Amino acid sequence: MKEIVLGKTKICVPQNGFGALPIQRVSHEKAKELLIKAYEGGMRFFDTARAYSDSEEKIGAAFEGIPRENYILTSKTMAKTPEDFWKDLESSLSNLKTDYVDVYQFHCANQVYKPNDSTGMYEAMLEAKKQGKIRHIGITAHKLGIAKEAIASDLYETLQFPLSYLSSEKELELISMCKEHDMGYIAMKGLAGGLINQSVPAMAFMQQFDNVIPIWGIQKESELKEWLSFMDKTPKMDEEIKRFIEKEKKELAKDFCRGCGYCMPCPTGIVINQCARMSLMVRRAPSQNWLSESWQNEMAKIEQCLHCNQCASKCPYELDTPSLLEKNWEDYQNILSGKTKL
Repeated sequence: MKEIVLGKTKICVPQNGFGALPIQRVSHEKAKELLIKAYEGGMRFFDTARAYSDSEEKIGAAFEGIPRENYILTSKTMAKTPEDFWKDLESSLSNLKTDYVDVYQFHCANQVYKPNDSTGMYEAMLEAKKQGKIRHIGITAHKLGIAKEAIASDLYETLQFPLSYLSSEKELELISMCKEHDMGYIAMKGLAGGLINQSVPAMAFMQQFDNVIPIWGIQKESELKEWLSFMDKTPKMDEEIKRFIEKEKKELAKDFCRGCGYCMPCPTGIVINQCARMSLMVRRAPSQNWLSESWQNEMAKIEQCLHCNQCASKCPYELDTPSLLEKNWEDYQNILSGKTKL
């Protein structure tokens, strides 16, 4: 496993990061076990957020006693005011049991905060950095325009953005843009929200870039074992993997929902970011749970769609979301009735 330097931060870590959103779904004991095994297996980059319920708390408990300089912690705030920014930061430091966060990020940014923009948000980041409570300033986004603006501003040291082998050419341009601006790239959704179900091509794709750290969402020991196996034997891009990825892109990289949730909430209560990609989920992440009574009820809400197009107007990928919902509902009914076999 090669090490990468995360832009001007000069953070140098193995190109195999731990995304800690999923550990909010497991017990404290299981989370601690996963985190310690990840660390012992060679992972050194751990990404969390205030929005991930008790994820920070679990990381703090797991790493207490391990020399702080031995691992990298990144967290995020969704605060919209300086007051809430400081509350979030102090909570993060307390939960993580640390004096500083290596990279603190504006989470799911809808605007690029800048000095003297009247919000005081970027100034709060600068002050936190001056106080030594954060070491580097980052930003996360799902919208291409926000990402490009953040890179061009030269105000941020890292960008966190969705990246997988299903990413479009426009999205892939962000990698070279970050490199030109000496900006680290933290890659979220490396498995496209569950649509990519093979880790070897996913890792081989990431290995092509020397300024990208992927953060794999890990919830199970079997998942962790798979990613840790690559520390010693890292998949490399070859012709066979290239052909596989091209086949996947032809099948998937058109009108598919990435599950980012920017379309939410729906005025009629449709869980858009799952229902709009249900056809793919029942096939690529097979689980009887997708066909449960509760999900049947959720999918049936599509019949109440108002066609108000609020979801389509908010979609960063410019999808025709109402049409996508209708197609998924029709397919789902055919699966339930047996007309379509999985």
